[in-house]
Order: sequence, then structure tokens, then C-alpha cells
Amino acid sequence: MVKLSAELIEQAAQYTNPVRDRELDLRGYKIPVVENLGATLDQFDTVDFSDNEVRKLDGFPLLKRLKTLLMNNNRVCRIGENLEQCLPSLRELVLTNNNIQDLGDLDPLASVKTLTLLSLLRNPVTNKKHYRLYVINKIPQIRVLDFQKVKLKERQEAEKMFKGKRGAQLAKDISQRMKTFTPGVSAQPEKKSGPSQADVEAIKNAITNASSLAEVERLTGMLQAGQIPGRDAQQGQVKPEMFYFLSPEVVPAQSAKGPLGTVRQHLLWYYDLK
Repeated sequence: MVKLSAELIEQAAQYTNPVRDRELDLRGYKIPVVENLGATLDQFDTVDFSDNEVRKLDGFPLLKRLKTLLMNNNRVCRIGENLEQCLPSLRELVLTNNNIQDLGDLDPLASVKTLTLLSLLRNPVTNKKHYRLYVINKIPQIRVLDFQKVKLKERQEAEKMFKGKRGAQLAKDISQRMKTFTPGVSAQPEKKSGPSQADVEAIKNAITNASSLAEVERLTGMLQAGQIPGRDAQQGQVKPEMFYFLSPEVVPAQSAKGPLGTVRQHLLWYYDLK
């Protein structure tokens, strides 16, 4: 990508185009941001930004002379506010083959009262319901939309559709951007899982009833493996059963080497069973 510098503007092609307007040719430089156009000294009627990498239509200084802005084949997805203050004479805006998604993204153009030609061909927004009538309603002075003349019938349909309170509400509703699901973000916070009360009692009883360090070591190994010890009612002995898997907490191996009472207390404290 190339920064739009004063030097680049000075070196770019400048000529009188077929309609006898002075034109600045900035095509194909892969420019990502509109900037430094004050270096043009407002000497051009047309600026051609086609085939660049611009994502947002903003960054213009006051250019009273500029009438035509060509932004074909960029990546424009947003239009800056108050464009009419920077480009008070803008009549033609060509945004063919960009990435404008929603009808609401076009709302900043409503304040550009001089705009009479607009092209949004090959933008996703053109597939939206009521697209053409919405644009005609928002930019009533528009004469040519997507290189098709705006007909009187279309103006009447747009006026009828968006007339009154109900029409204003419709315009508001269809201009709102769609709220999309963000991958990786759950709608509700996940609940932390943990052992049931019965599992807690089984662990607590097994630790409390351990009669030797060897048995405590065996219980420690079971807990490290995520196993819940259960009681065999017939034999009265503790045996491992795969009832539940704990979170990955590890009982320190050296804890089973102390006195039996200390080890019991440590395990009860570690699993918050006291």
C-alpha cells in the first residue's frame, strides 16, 4: 500500500478530461486512506480514486471546486459524516464495486444536497429490500441512481412509502444495521460445572474414613484422575467410581507423606469440604 502524500499528488497524472474538467488521476496506487488532498490546492473538478484500498469515505479538506469523485473498486464500507462541509459542490459520486452493506450506511449522503448522480452497483446494499426507494427518499434531488434515471413514478412511490409517522418509522427500521452474532461469544454466560452434593459427601466421607496413609494416597490418586470415590453399601469399603470429573486441580503429591490427620485436613481444605 502507498501513503497518499503531497509528493504522490504532485507526481500523479493531471489533465483535462473529455467533459473539459480538470482531473487528478490517483488510480491503482493501493491507497488505504484519503489524506493530504490539501496539496491539490483545490485545482481539480474530478478526482479519480479507482482501484485503491480505501475503506472509509472521509478525510477530505475543504475542496470547493470538486464536483466528481470516482471511487470504483475500493473497499469502502463506511461514509463519513458532514461530507457536504468538505465537498460543497459534489454532484457525482461513483462507488461501484465496494462493500457498503446496509441502507443505514447511506444516511450520511442525505446531507449532501448537491448530489445528483450516485452509483452503488456491485455493493451488497443494492440487494436490500426497498433499496432504490430508500435512496430516492433520502436523497430527493438525485437524478441518476446506478446509471439509471430516477423516474417520476419512483419518486411518487418513495414519497408514498415513507410519508407520515408510519413512513418515518419504516425508514428508521430498515436503516438500522442488522445485529449479527459474533462467533466465539455466547449469548449467556456459561455456568461453571462442579460436583453434585452427593459427590461432595462421597469425597468427604472417603477422606474422613481413610484409616491409613496408603488409603489416603489411593484417594489422592483417584481425585487427581478426576474420579469420585463412592461407598459400597454391602461391603462398607471405599472404592473408585467414575461418577464425575473435577476441574483440573492437582493435589500436591507430598501431601500424602505427612501424618494421617494432617493429610486428611489438607485434602478437606483443598477441596473446600470442611
